Amino acid sequence: MNKDQSLFYLVREEILPEAIKKTIKVKDMLKRGEVRTINEAVEKMDLSRSAYYKYKDFVFPFYEASKEKIVTLTLLLEHKSGVLSKVLNTIACEHGSVLTINQGIPLQGVANATISIETIDLVIDLEALLDKLRLIEGVKRIEVLGQE
Repeated sequence: MNKDQSLFYLVREEILPEAIKKTIKVKDMLKRGEVRTINEAVEKMDLSRSAYYKYKDFVFPFYEASKEKIVTLTLLLEHKSGVLSKVLNTIACEHGSVLTINQGIPLQGVANATISIETIDLVIDLEALLDKLRLIEGVKRIEVLGQE
């Protein structure tokens, strides 16, 4: 299997080895400009340069994996006027492009909705967008259903 055919897994951070966690933090420090060099970053994180170079091209936050993708979200929304509209406006304000919307008939005061969005032009990462959507009054639950 070549690199283009690699399998990807979502893994909870707490089960990752320390070297991988530190590599992710080093990459984040470099990206945010908190440090100027890789040497400075690995020293701050008490990580060897060899471990950093071993893992750096193979680990990345979930939101980086979803950049330039189509992401399908499933939401549980209260059956109140304007909830879906606020969700769509929030996605649009962050430059997400809504491709499809499916909403079920409300039952017991809630409705399931599925929204597919293109993330290429998002001005924030996917995790930040999900956090914003979770804060909308009437959004009971939101999950990433899949990515293409």
